[in-house]
Amino acid sequence: MARHNLRTVIGFEFRRTITKRRFWAVTLIIPILVFGLGGLIIASNVSTANTADQQKNARFEFLYSDASGLVDPAIAKQFGGTEIASQAEGVEEVQIGGTPAYFAYPADPAKQTVRVYGEDARVFQNSKYSAVAESLLSASVEQKLGDPTTVAVLRGDVKTSTTTFAGGKRAPGFEAILPALLFLAAFFVVIVFLGNQMLNSTLEEKENRVTEMILTTINPTNLLLGKVISLFAIGFIQLAVFALPMLIGYLFFRNQLQLPDFDLSGLVFDPQKMIVGFLILIGGFALFTGTLVAVGAIMPTAKDAAPVFSVVVFAVVIPLYASGFAISSPQSPIVQLLAYFPYTAPITALILNAFGSLPLWQAVIIIVELFVLAYIVLRIAVRLFRYGSIEYSSKVRVRDVLGRRPDSATPQRAGRS
Repeated sequence: MARHNLRTVIGFEFRRTITKRRFWAVTLIIPILVFGLGGLIIASNVSTANTADQQKNARFEFLYSDASGLVDPAIAKQFGGTEIASQAEGVEEVQIGGTPAYFAYPADPAKQTVRVYGEDARVFQNSKYSAVAESLLSASVEQKLGDPTTVAVLRGDVKTSTTTFAGGKRAPGFEAILPALLFLAAFFVVIVFLGNQMLNSTLEEKENRVTEMILTTINPTNLLLGKVISLFAIGFIQLAVFALPMLIGYLFFRNQLQLPDFDLSGLVFDPQKMIVGFLILIGGFALFTGTLVAVGAIMPTAKDAAPVFSVVVFAVVIPLYASGFAISSPQSPIVQLLAYFPYTAPITALILNAFGSLPLWQAVIIIVELFVLAYIVLRIAVRLFRYGSIEYSSKVRVRDVLGRRPDSATPQRAGRS
């Protein structure tokens, strides 16, 4: 009967959540925003690239003076330029409308500023003058060099490939970090977007005044355990929904979004890192879920419980701000403190694990800590819910509940499961 009740609770909580419009509104808003933002980025990048090319390749008549001797007169003529001797004359011609633009190249363009004067064509179109001036100088210098290899080096078109070794074997780089970082992203997304659902999972029945009736047929442990398991399932659904647009963007719109060309086939899935990351993710999720369920059992309304969620988000964000320490100085006292404190441990440990700075012995300690505390917190949540379920108008005093005997904290039920 108890197992049947547990399956019933899991199925009910899961269906009740995923059939709500509000759940899908919150879940789908991120992918929709990602798609929208991706579309804006693609359109912006295309527009910017087209504008830059148009301005760089713009052709109009202009005057120029060259104190450096770097500008090739033949190339300048192709660009529409005519050389003059005096800067004052060039500026005056622009002022009276005799020429659209004038470029004054100094003796040392590497240290001195190239002066560009032109007719006002509004803010965004005015940049075409400097674009053509720079393009002319670059083309002239490239012509003087005459060697495509030298030109490529000066342009910064040279590509490098770095290979490192550890213990005589090739050491994986970012390819070994990215897979483990996915656990960090998953934990952050689930806690931030599912936290309110965790908090309210025990509050809806209290606010509807039906918990006392529910507890006459369902054991409180099965009820809360069913809620927690259903939250796990809902969390995996949200992760899948969030990951879909990112995967589509990377596979089909990588060039438009200007994403780095990263070879997914080179990813290194270190078994130890992946197992440790998965266990930390589950343990941390269980701890936060149990904590928020316990808070929901204490508070009489969702309004009273809402400030607690801000504290939870704060605990999740703090390690992210300290991620620089975790990467550069993993043994520093502040990183170790965050790694062992239960509510900052998941994020900190996941960062250390991804970057290979989490020894196995330390990972075992943190994982055991998370699972043990999650179990303790869940047991406390059951006690709190058993008593707090009938406290509809006031907060439950934790000391009073924990000081009671289990039997005295349980409302009288018509039957037991």
